[in-house]
Amino acid sequence: MTNEITTPKASALAVMASRFSVDPAKLLETLKNTAFKGASNDEMMALVIVSNEYGLNPLTKEIYAFPAKGGGIVPVVSIDGWLNIMNNHPQFDGIDYEWLHEGEKLIACTSIIHRKDRTHPTRVTEYLSECRRSTDPWKMEHRMLRHKATIQGARVAFGFSGITDEDEARDTPPMRDVTPATESKLFKSQRPSAQNGASPQPIVGQSAEVFNEAPSLIPDDSTTALDAVKAWLKSSGVRWLGINQALLDNGVLDDVRNNPDDCTDDELRQVLGMRSQLEAMKGGAK
Repeated sequence: MTNEITTPKASALAVMASRFSVDPAKLLETLKNTAFKGASNDEMMALVIVSNEYGLNPLTKEIYAFPAKGGGIVPVVSIDGWLNIMNNHPQFDGIDYEWLHEGEKLIACTSIIHRKDRTHPTRVTEYLSECRRSTDPWKMEHRMLRHKATIQGARVAFGFSGITDEDEARDTPPMRDVTPATESKLFKSQRPSAQNGASPQPIVGQSAEVFNEAPSLIPDDSTTALDAVKAWLKSSGVRWLGINQALLDNGVLDDVRNNPDDCTDDELRQVLGMRSQLEAMKGGAK
C-alpha cells in the first residue's frame, strides 16, 4: 500500500482562470457571452484547451468561436493571436517580408521566418488573387496580404495545428463521418424493404412515425452495400420529408434517384457516403 497523495489535475477552465486570476465560474459565463458565444459544452471545452495550448487570450479576441460551414464551431485565431504564439515560441528569430508588384499592382507577399535552430529560413508566398475578398478590410491590400503570409508562414515554420483564420474557417467544408457503418438504431423497418424494393410493412406496436423514415441502408450477408443503396433508392424515392433536397444539395441528380439501375458505382458510393446524414433525417409521408 502506498502513502503517496495524488493531486487532482486542474480542469482546462481552471487553468485558464488561473492565468487570468479570475473565478472559473465567472470566466465561463463571460466566455459564453463573448468570444465563445454559441458554443456547446464540448465545443467550449475544445476552445479552452486550444487557448491554453497556445497561450491565447479569448477576452482580447486572440481566439474566438466561429460558426463552421455545415454546423458547429471552429476555433479561429486572429492575427494578434498568431503574432502572440509566434513571438512566444522559443526558437523564433524574426520575420521579414518580400513584395511582388507588376507596376503599381500588388501580386504577392512572401513571409521569411527565421528560427534559431535552423540554418535556412522558411519562405511562404501568398498571392493576392487567391486571398482577396470583397470586404472592407481588403481595401488595405498590403496589410491584409501581409497578415495572410504571416499566418501561413507561422504554420509552416512552427507546425501550429488545430487553429485557423476566419477566411479559412468560412471556406472549409464540413468534415464527413467516415466511421464504418454499424447497425442503425434509428430505423425499425423490416430488412427486406431495403433489399427487394418493397415498401416497409408496419410491425405490430410500432409507431407510424418510424415508418415515415427511410429504410435502413444496412445490407445483410446476401447483398452488397451498393445493391442495398440501389434498392433503397428504388423503394424510398422522395417519400420522406427532406430527402429530395438533401440529395440535391449533395450533388445527387434526378437520374440517380429515379433510375438507380443506370447509376455508376461512383454515384451510388456518393449516396452511400451520405448514409449518416440521410439516416439522421426524419419526416412525415409526402
